[in-house]
Amino acid sequence: MIFAVLHQKGGVGKTTLALHLAAGLALAAPRARVLVVDADPQGSARDWAAARTQAPLFPVIGVDRPTLHRELPALARDYTHTIIDGPPRVTALTRSALVVATLVLIPVQPSPYDVWACAEMVTLVQEATALTENLKAVFVVNRKIAQTAIGREVREALAQYALPVLRTTIAQRVAFAEAAATGRTVLETEPYGRAAQEITALVHEILEEYT
Repeated sequence: MIFAVLHQKGGVGKTTLALHLAAGLALAAPRARVLVVDADPQGSARDWAAARTQAPLFPVIGVDRPTLHRELPALARDYTHTIIDGPPRVTALTRSALVVATLVLIPVQPSPYDVWACAEMVTLVQEATALTENLKAVFVVNRKIAQTAIGREVREALAQYALPVLRTTIAQRVAFAEAAATGRTVLETEPYGRAAQEITALVHEILEEYT
């Protein structure tokens, strides 16, 4: 299955979500082979992998070209799951990722600006769906500030778009940044912490509902 983590707005936590989804999938089924494709020219996922000193949970490769949809099928052939970490704005590369993806995850921070910024992404998904019948897309409430009104209201705000919102939400936690500094995930650094529990719940929801 090919996942694409996409949003045209930067700073919504795409790379963190993509890497943690990959780690969660790899740990949920030890026999599964997981690949991360860094399609962001900034190369944040590749930087994360370079900072790692432990044995990798999965390989990270860079394919930040609009020919992604032609190159990826061969690259993904030997993997159970492939996760694309998309670019921070709408480009030909974003459209290329939409063509090849099975499930698009759209991370949304709980702010009016982020909700409004989803409109263009939703339009792109709808256009891609017309060409790719099996494509599905969902919102993921990401970097949520715990116990805030806007954190609770973002789900209602997203209802204006014709895409589902995952039940599981991911909070803004220092643990994510601390883990990233050493090329790891919270599933490794704090496996029993709240951040790891949220990621595990997210992975289980995706596997149960969309695979």
